[in-house]
Amino acid sequence: MTSRLSPATIAMLVAAPLLWAGNAVVGRALSPLIPPITLNFVRWLLAFVVLLPLAWQVLRPGSGLWPHWRRYAWLGLLGIGNYNALQYLALQTSTPLNVTLVGSGMPVWMLVVGALFFGVPVARRQVAGALLSVTGVLMVLSRGSWDQLLALRLVPGDLYMVLATISWAFYSWLLVRTSEPQSIRTDWSAFLMAQMVFGLAWSGTFAGVEQALQPAPAVWGLPLLAGLAFIAIGPAILAYRFWGVGVQRAGPVLGGFFINLTPLFAAVLSTAFLGEVPQLYHGVAFLLIVGGIVVTSRRT
Repeated sequence: MTSRLSPATIAMLVAAPLLWAGNAVVGRALSPLIPPITLNFVRWLLAFVVLLPLAWQVLRPGSGLWPHWRRYAWLGLLGIGNYNALQYLALQTSTPLNVTLVGSGMPVWMLVVGALFFGVPVARRQVAGALLSVTGVLMVLSRGSWDQLLALRLVPGDLYMVLATISWAFYSWLLVRTSEPQSIRTDWSAFLMAQMVFGLAWSGTFAGVEQALQPAPAVWGLPLLAGLAFIAIGPAILAYRFWGVGVQRAGPVLGGFFINLTPLFAAVLSTAFLGEVPQLYHGVAFLLIVGGIVVTSRRT
């Protein structure tokens, strides 16, 4: 049985995809200025500095973090070390259309991972909701023309995005398998900081390997600094806060359907920045995506 959605939970599960849509737009703009995996590391390093005054107690030797370090090491790897690094890497060889299309399979991966690794059965309404939601995403990505979808060709970046989506599905399921002490579980900044400690270790290691294999210095300046400031505070700290609380309240399967709002918000942001007039398919896609969420959240 899926948890009933409250207005506050809905707001948090909507705010996270909105910020992550902005992350995709800004990340794409920063791609000529900094290597993708290094971008992920610098982003989380800045987020760590911003969050430190709120959650420095977690780093003390006697805090509740260290007895549960294995859990936070996994969360840091899947949610911080892997997901965005793979997404930024995917955009180097794949188009935004392909990357977002592959990412739209999130609800399906949520169901598969939950059934295979966490023993959660799949209900018929969840399958129906997945079909509705993915159809809405496909309508946005195809701009109402299915011919564009038929012309797609897979490249290495698409595989990176598949791995990123699977990583995020595992991360979301682990979020609701709480084992940490009350002091960390009830403090959002402490919970994120606990993940960030290990996430920085993972992302820093990956960035070091990237620089060793293909050295590429960052082009520092106002555009890069402004972009880093946004993705470090909005998509990193605020979005992870909203997503973590929202998933713990609504469950990872239902949360996965809200993820499908990300390409819709990305289309809206592209419209705003590019001056394109909204089309009818935007409204139809929104109804399909919301319909998928409603069908999935119905109580049996």
